[in-house]
Amino acid sequence: MRVVLAVGLSFVLLSCTMGPDYERPKIDTGDRFRMTEGAPDMPSLANLPWWELLRDEQLQQLIRIALAENKDLQRAVATVEEFQARALIAKSDYLPGLTASGNAPSFGRKTIFLFPGFANPFNYYLQGTLSWELDIWGRIRRSNEAARADLLSKEENRRAVVLQLVSGVGEAYFNLLQFDTQLDIAKRTLQSWEESVRIAQARLKQGMTSRLDTDQFEAERANAAARAAELERQMVQAENQLSVLLGRRPQAIPRGKPLYEQLVPPAVPAGLPSGLLQRRPDLLQAEQQLVAATARIGMAKADRFPKISLTGLLGVASPQLSKLFTDPASYAVAGAGLAGPLLNGQVLGFQQEAAEAQAKQAVAQYEQTVLTAFREVDDALVAVRTARAQNEAQQAQVNALQSALRLAELRYKGGLANYLDVLVSRRNLFEAELAMTGSRRLHLVSVVQLYKALGGGWTPDMDRAKADGKG
Repeated sequence: MRVVLAVGLSFVLLSCTMGPDYERPKIDTGDRFRMTEGAPDMPSLANLPWWELLRDEQLQQLIRIALAENKDLQRAVATVEEFQARALIAKSDYLPGLTASGNAPSFGRKTIFLFPGFANPFNYYLQGTLSWELDIWGRIRRSNEAARADLLSKEENRRAVVLQLVSGVGEAYFNLLQFDTQLDIAKRTLQSWEESVRIAQARLKQGMTSRLDTDQFEAERANAAARAAELERQMVQAENQLSVLLGRRPQAIPRGKPLYEQLVPPAVPAGLPSGLLQRRPDLLQAEQQLVAATARIGMAKADRFPKISLTGLLGVASPQLSKLFTDPASYAVAGAGLAGPLLNGQVLGFQQEAAEAQAKQAVAQYEQTVLTAFREVDDALVAVRTARAQNEAQQAQVNALQSALRLAELRYKGGLANYLDVLVSRRNLFEAELAMTGSRRLHLVSVVQLYKALGGGWTPDMDRAKADGKG
């Protein structure tokens, strides 16, 4: 047996590996993002863990619930466990295979062997078979490379699901706060219109105004009531969406700080573009898929060459059960086997071409994923910048319209102006306040989307920190 192992080890050491070795495609990342803010070499926003970016304690609690109970994440974790087992299966190909078999016939023959040295179905026998494939052409090594890359791909997919979940909960929470704020604005405006309707009806009875004024005020009150009902529907639907992310049935969602008390980072540096290639999960996942596809080219090439294996067989056989374990009943054989393709060589060639085509697809997918990543980062950067400016401008607009409404109401109550000034001022203020909450929500969501586009800071170190209870 030592001689067999020594021969097998010699074959493995002298063997070669078929197929190309993986090399990362050349990607021009540039030295900065198009819409970057500040110096490009500043620490990236993505280096922050999510619990330092999203500081609302209630939001943090919701994210922790989602990380524990979300069904998509549970499925991603189970997929990682599946491919961990598959990687171990691939590693077992390095080891010899051992099988055992036995036979107990109802009727036996008077001869021990039909052919000298081998058992037959009419004997009682027990035998063990040992088979060890020598990885001369590197098929098993490439198989293990592919299995390991598949496992790493699924692990990056799990990280991508985590990042998607954190950002998804954050966006849904900010949407919910926006609807809360807009609903408060709509209810407050509705009360103002009801007061205006009451005043208009009193003035109508006194003959100080026309029926047209009263009808216009009642129409605006109905519009505010309709908007309030619409916002209430959207709020409940946002709660339902967030409940699903939490892995729960639709239910009321507790709130923390209101929309305008949510903290926004004063600066959102993106960092170096090359950092995306080492940090963003979907890029790492696409790269590992390319690694696996490259390794399978080697597997396909190796399949076109003969497989050499060392085999051994040891057993006992006898037509009589009482003589099964006597010396004359034992037999053994050892040797080398050679199996190679003959008539299916062309089919194996086509399989190699298919593997090469799959690798080309993986290259294109990786490059497309990189392009999409850069676009998402620039989109988020410009959204953060413009949302901040938009919110500041709309705040100034609201302040001016609030002053205009106060003056219009005073003039109307004093009989110095007609209903039209009040109607236009309050309508404009209502729409401006709703728009301002939208831009505030957009600013918060844009920061979350930038965090997600940059890779979100979910490095293995942060995974360990979360496991230690720091998250």
